Amino acid sequence: HNKQSNISFKNKKKVRKPQEEWYRVENTHEAIISEEVFQKVQELIASRRRKRRNGMTQIFAGLIKCADCGWSLAYGENRQNKNPYGYYHCSKNGQGLRQCSMHYIRYDVLYAYVLARLQYWSMLAQKDEDKLLKRLLNASDRERNSAKKKQAAELKKAEKRKAEVDGLFAKMYEDWSAGRITEYNFNMLSEKYQNEQKELEIKIRQLHETMEAAVQTAADAEKWIALMKQYVNPVELTAELLNTLIEKITVHEAVKSEDGSREQEVEIYYRFIGKID
Repeated sequence: HNKQSNISFKNKKKVRKPQEEWYRVENTHEAIISEEVFQKVQELIASRRRKRRNGMTQIFAGLIKCADCGWSLAYGENRQNKNPYGYYHCSKNGQGLRQCSMHYIRYDVLYAYVLARLQYWSMLAQKDEDKLLKRLLNASDRERNSAKKKQAAELKKAEKRKAEVDGLFAKMYEDWSAGRITEYNFNMLSEKYQNEQKELEIKIRQLHETMEAAVQTAADAEKWIALMKQYVNPVELTAELLNTLIEKITVHEAVKSEDGSREQEVEIYYRFIGKID
C-alpha cells in the first residue's frame, strides 16, 4: 500500500548574496565519504565519459561487463528499425572475434532496470536507514559465506597439490642423486616442478589475501547508505550517479523459453557492499 504523507509548504523569501561576497569554510563537518574515495569516483567519471557520434555521453561506459568472459560490453545502434535504438553486446563477440556469445541487451531496458533498482534503494534509505543497514549486512554475510566456501575449497586443493609437487620434487632429487634418472630428465622435471610450485605459491597467497579482504564491515554499508541518501528518489541516470554508487554491472546471456519470452539476468555490484538483492 502506498501511503502519501502530508507535506506543508511555507513561503520563505531568500535573498541571494552576490558571488563576490561568498566565503567558504571547509572541514566543519565530518565527510560522508573520504576525499580519497571522492577523487577516485571523479577520476572514473572522467575516464569513462565517452561521447557517441550524436554528442550524447555514454553513462554506462566502463561499468557493464560480460558475466561469462569479463570483457566490457560495447555500445551499438540499430538504425534499421523505424525507431532506432541503442544496445550493448559483448566486445569479445564483436569485431570478428566470436570468442563469446552476444550477451545482447537494449540500452533502454538496462537503463530502466538500473534506475528502478536505485530508486528502490533510495526509498529504503530515506524510509528506515537502520532496517536497510541490517538487511545489507545480512546479505553481505550470505554472499561472503558462499564465496568463502568456494575459496576455502580452492585453497585446500592448491595446498594439497603444493604438498604433492614438493614430494615429487624431493623424490626426483633422490632418484637423480642415486643415478636412477639422467641429468637431462632431472633438469627438465626440475623446471616443470619449480614452475608449478611458484604458480601454486602465488595462487595460495592470493586466496589468503582475497579471503582476508572479503570481510564486510558495518562501516562499508554505512558509507554506501550515506552515498545513497544524497540521491533522493533519482528520476534519471547520470555518469556521476552510476559511478558513485555502482562498481560494475554484469550482463548474462538471455534465455528464451518455449513460449518465446526472453529472460535475462543482470547483476549490479554496488560500491562498498557488492551484490545485493
